Amino acid sequence: MGVFDFVKQGVKEMAIARPDGQKSLIVYKHPDQNIPMYAQLTVDSDECAVFFKDGRVVGVLPAGRHTLQSQNIPFLNSIVTSFTGGNVFIAEIFFVKTSPVRSVTFGGPIGDMIDPLTGEQVIPRIFGEFSLVVTDPVRFIVGYAGQAAQGDNDAVLDWVKGLFMNGVKTTIGQVCEVEGKSVLQAVSLTQKLAQAFVASVPDLNDIGVRILQMGQFNLNFSEEDRERLVEANAEVAKASRGVKIAEAQAKARQFEMDQKYQQDARYVQNLAGNFQNYAAGQAMIGAGQGMAAHGVGDGVAGMGAQMAVGVGMGNMMAGSMAASAAPPQFPPARPASGGGPMVSCAGCGAQQPQGKFCGECGKPLAAQKKFCTGCGGELAAGAKFCANCGTSAAAV
Repeated sequence: MGVFDFVKQGVKEMAIARPDGQKSLIVYKHPDQNIPMYAQLTVDSDECAVFFKDGRVVGVLPAGRHTLQSQNIPFLNSIVTSFTGGNVFIAEIFFVKTSPVRSVTFGGPIGDMIDPLTGEQVIPRIFGEFSLVVTDPVRFIVGYAGQAAQGDNDAVLDWVKGLFMNGVKTTIGQVCEVEGKSVLQAVSLTQKLAQAFVASVPDLNDIGVRILQMGQFNLNFSEEDRERLVEANAEVAKASRGVKIAEAQAKARQFEMDQKYQQDARYVQNLAGNFQNYAAGQAMIGAGQGMAAHGVGDGVAGMGAQMAVGVGMGNMMAGSMAASAAPPQFPPARPASGGGPMVSCAGCGAQQPQGKFCGECGKPLAAQKKFCTGCGGELAAGAKFCANCGTSAAAV
């Protein structure tokens, strides 16, 4: 029906909605682009209506019943045609489902990939189902098939599933690499793979679609690929066991060394008393073992010889250690002078306080001469008075 015929018939109202038979479609395009003013547009609760004109989006209406007039909906002004006196809009209306679409089946080969654990090149196959939701209706229409979308869910979903399969290979490789697993062992990573598919499968966000949830899925291989992966995984497991055994042996040796160190430390502290005694004892044991190993000293006499050598070596080691550990020897400090008169030794000339013998060479010291305070004459040794003038010697 042409625009002028539509106006001539005087139709002022028209109901626009998705037909009941098209409710299951993800995208439904209203067949008529001529929309009369005041038409009633009904948008279901699980969808939205997108308006296009001249290849561009002019507006989006949410769920509800809308009267199409420019006073209520300003963006309609851009699609009013002037040929009818402003009584008709010309636009393409797309109804896009915004509720989840569930039980979308997918499957097939995901292409060549390198197994992260073994390095084998294989072609995995995956089969399962998922649910999706359109998060950006405008981007979905433009990214899907422009404005030529028709009511065909199979075509829409096949296109989405193709993009999903492109991202599956990358996601499986990343998860297996992080977990240190082969793709053959991916059956044990089902939960993590499902979360990764939902969170990070690329390409779908660019078209306004998001994977909501993964259903049951199965990853399998051809018989040839499976055999190669089994053999390669066995080799990797064998090498890994060798590494773990070597690590365990190294830990055992370290444990023995730690125990020996602790035992020796307790022996030194509690029995030997000090390190010199401990070293002497170890030297005796070592000397005896060495002589026995070389056939020296069979019988009682030989045992005595071994012990004598061991004791001698122990004493030598203990003596050398004691000498090295002994504090440095310094000459005895000379007693400090008390401030009295100093005398010189006739033997070595050392200056020192009065005394009977020299502190440096041990020779007798000459007695100091005394003089009378009255006449100045020399007093005899032990005299109490001066022989010349009778002055008391105590005055000196």
